[in-house]
Amino acid sequence: MGTATLRLFLLIVPADDKLFLQRLSETALYKDYEKAFSDSTGLPLSLTHKETWGLPLQGKKGENPFCALMAKDRKACAACLEVNKKLSDANEQNGPVSVGCFAGLCDTVVPVQLGDRKIGYLRTGQVMLAEPSQEKFDKVTKQLIDWGVSIDLKDLREAWFNSKILSQEQYQSVVTLLKTFSSHLTLVGNQLQIQNENVESPFIRRAKEFIAHNQAENLTLEKVAKVVNTSTFYFCKMFKKATGLTFTEYLTRVRIEKAKNLLLNPHLRISEIAFEVGFQSLSQFNRAFKKVSGQTPTQYRKENVLSPEEWDEQEESED
Repeated sequence: MGTATLRLFLLIVPADDKLFLQRLSETALYKDYEKAFSDSTGLPLSLTHKETWGLPLQGKKGENPFCALMAKDRKACAACLEVNKKLSDANEQNGPVSVGCFAGLCDTVVPVQLGDRKIGYLRTGQVMLAEPSQEKFDKVTKQLIDWGVSIDLKDLREAWFNSKILSQEQYQSVVTLLKTFSSHLTLVGNQLQIQNENVESPFIRRAKEFIAHNQAENLTLEKVAKVVNTSTFYFCKMFKKATGLTFTEYLTRVRIEKAKNLLLNPHLRISEIAFEVGFQSLSQFNRAFKKVSGQTPTQYRKENVLSPEEWDEQEESED
């Protein structure tokens, strides 16, 4: 994430859980642990928001070479995103959750708390918990061929058989390490929250929190000003001063950021996403998304998830 992008990100969601995760990931504690974890276990590690739908381990040190190949093909990538969906669906779980993929690799998330709220996960995995076999690889290959994945089978075989292998007991020890570190991150996160509360105006903080939790509703400047017990004029003036954005601009960007995350879920239609994040019509959503992101929702999804064939079908149905 570039400096300009990071500044914009902090501007858009300063009261959102993503900010705390960003700040936690930049602490010396996290950076040192991430390096030590990957060096000692050979596994990747990522700190992600609880609703992340991308590929959080992509490009990380220790990334499985097979998973790296899969990420290059959109059809294969959809299978990886399905694992993310299963992990995301486990939001109500208080402890670690592990999910296996079609290729026999296991991923695990360990929740990270901020106060009494779950805000994200420590994620690791892309590991085999049993010895690979030619019979299993043949099944994996058949599945990929059925999906129409275009990956060189020789490279695929070499990458798959070179996957990290741990016993159930070894992997459980890895998860225990993450549980312990998650507790440490919770303490650091609470300290960061206190620091943030000491710097930011209480009514601005409450306004951002209210917007973050109700962005899908029909929010108005008057409604939010009333929630924080200020006049509309004063709220408008102070909110612009604190964020650099008007209330409408801020709300739109919060909704667009939420939509970007949902667009990575291939199971959701663009029209569904538009209404879920708070837009009143698909055309309004398309205009706002392009203004903020420089591309349409369909183009964004095409570049990040769908194969060209699937994109054509989506474009015909939504445009």
